[in-house]
Amino acid sequence: MALIELQNIHKHFIMGEEDIHALNDVNIKIYEGEFTSIVGTSGSGKSTLMNIIGLLDLPGEGNYLLDGINTTTMTDDELSEYRNQKIGFVFQSFNLLPKASALKNVEMPMQYASTYNKNLDDMKIRQMALETLNKVGLLERVHHLPNELSGGQRQRVAIARALVNSPKLILADEPTGALDSKTSEEIINLFRELNSQGVTVVIVTHDNNVANRCKRVLRMSDGKIIEDSKGAE
Repeated sequence: MALIELQNIHKHFIMGEEDIHALNDVNIKIYEGEFTSIVGTSGSGKSTLMNIIGLLDLPGEGNYLLDGINTTTMTDDELSEYRNQKIGFVFQSFNLLPKASALKNVEMPMQYASTYNKNLDDMKIRQMALETLNKVGLLERVHHLPNELSGGQRQRVAIARALVNSPKLILADEPTGALDSKTSEEIINLFRELNSQGVTVVIVTHDNNVANRCKRVLRMSDGKIIEDSKGAE
């Protein structure tokens, strides 16, 4: 069974008198443990596709099965809870709380999860956050605020935050876009290491160099998947 299965996905928007077909009959299967990039230029449909995969938007037509569950009939509350359980997000701009420490930022998704998982108390949340920060090599920076960290360190905090709930999927949107080339390489290597440990990673990017570092490359143009090829081994 595929972890991600998109079946005949369509999405269009009305802008003035123009009907924009952002996605046009997209069919994808991504299996647990894969390391996949979705690459395309601006307007290719990759951001719309990412929002649907991340349960941030619904398709206009078609079905999206995440971990075997059809998400297209879920309510907003159900989508929010399922998203928190199944997906960890990493963004280009990090999206960290500026007045919260690295530790507090990583604890945040678990604080939300504790509203429906009564096994999560403050001690358990703190322990898991520290373990995850250690996994990304930031144990010595747990009490630092984001403005006290480098760009690469902020992205590592964001990756730890994405990992802390042990999601089935890490979905990264242009995760190296705000980083220099050396730091970008370090972050891609971290994703590769996490994938080698069994984490499923999907990176959405316009950068062919980043895309080709993934094991599978899905290229988009005009709302369609135009190529499904191997990347780095």
